Amino acid sequence: MSSKECGRGVFVRRMAWVLGVCLAVAVFLTGCELIRIEEGERTPVEYAIVKQEELPDEAVEFIEQRKKKEFQMTYLVGDVLYLLKGYGEQMTGGYSIQVEEVSESENGVFCKTRLIGPSEGNQGGEPSYPCIVLKIKKTGKPVQFTG
Repeated sequence: MSSKECGRGVFVRRMAWVLGVCLAVAVFLTGCELIRIEEGERTPVEYAIVKQEELPDEAVEFIEQRKKKEFQMTYLVGDVLYLLKGYGEQMTGGYSIQVEEVSESENGVFCKTRLIGPSEGNQGGEPSYPCIVLKIKKTGKPVQFTG
C-alpha cells in the first residue's frame, strides 16, 4: 500500500468521524422527543368501546402482531377514528382497562386509560394481552395517549 493510499484512508476515517460528531450535535440541538400537544381548554369527546370482532381486519392484524409489547395507535376508516391502546404481555389474566378521559382541545385529542390489575381471586395462570379500542368521530387533530 502506498503512502498516498494510506493517507486517503486516514482522511476518510477522519471525515467519517467529523460527520458523525456533526450529526450527533445536530440531533442533540434539535431535540429528539415526542411532540407534545398544547393542551388549552378540554371538552369531553363522545366515544364507544369497540369489541375486537367489530374492528376492521387490518386493525385486528395490527393488534395481533404487536400485542406482546405496549402500543398505541390510531386507525381511520371514513369518518370513524379508532384509538387503540395495548398494555403488552401480562403474566396472568384478569386485567381490565379503565378509560379515564377522552377529550379534545382546539389542538388535539387526549386519551387517558389505566390498566387495573387482577384481584387475588381473579388471576389466571396464562399470560394475557390487555388491549382497548375506542371509537370516536374523525377530528383531524393529533391524538395524545397517556396511561
